[in-house]
Amino acid sequence: MSRTYRFVVADVFTSVSFAGNQLAVFTDARGLSDTEMQSLAREIGFSETTFVLPAEGAADIRMRIFTPARELPFAGHPTLGTAFVVGLPLQRIVVRIETPQGVVPVALEREGAKIVFGRMEQPLPTIAPFERTDELLAALGVRRSALPVETYDNGVPHVYVALESDAEVAALAPDFAALVSCVGTIGVNCFCQTGARVKTRMFAPELGVNEDPATGSAAGPLAVHLARHGRIGWGEEIEISQGAEIGRPSTLYARAEGGADGVTRVEVGGSAVVVARGEFVL
Repeated sequence: MSRTYRFVVADVFTSVSFAGNQLAVFTDARGLSDTEMQSLAREIGFSETTFVLPAEGAADIRMRIFTPARELPFAGHPTLGTAFVVGLPLQRIVVRIETPQGVVPVALEREGAKIVFGRMEQPLPTIAPFERTDELLAALGVRRSALPVETYDNGVPHVYVALESDAEVAALAPDFAALVSCVGTIGVNCFCQTGARVKTRMFAPELGVNEDPATGSAAGPLAVHLARHGRIGWGEEIEISQGAEIGRPSTLYARAEGGADGVTRVEVGGSAVVVARGEFVL
């Protein structure tokens, strides 16, 4: 007996079509098995695909996230994109999304009936030194990091390498096999900061994503990283450019609140546009 599952494709962290990070959202995933969700994510082939289910707790929806290779407990562009897709039918100002990392609220801004911007409050990251810095730098083909190389984990672990110029970031050509051996499933973020502007690239080959066009889960911890090391003030918003090298230019906004006693709040925002709708018959 066949079953039909409808999905929406959104481009996330962009205000124009065919840029940003692609996302497929299955708007009613009831009846899909874990294996079927993983197979659908692999078939679609985007960085992530989400599956919307009824909430089990105090939230509007429950969301599961799959890369082509595995399920994730949290990710940024899937959370923001899913909020854009379900925000109109739910008619919510804030969409509360249940994830394995807790409930993530996404505040939506509208112009008339159209949702034009969203801002999510992300889980607070844990922070630890990265122990294999020399191997990581060698795999990236760079000599040094201008800031300590540290790992931040808000459900998806990311490590950060600070480079000296936008040109150095753009020229990166990592050894992906060496990256997998060195970091496993940790996302590798290489960035250059100029004031409140940051250019970044993110590599996660073990997750089935050699390079990501826009990484919301990394944007919030990047703001934390810069604030902790005195590059920006706590509460100062940064504008992140990502994805140009793979033809998917993206813009993300992030800020972190906190101080010497720790991080108290992390927010990441951006736009998204719906570009397609379809269905799978299983």
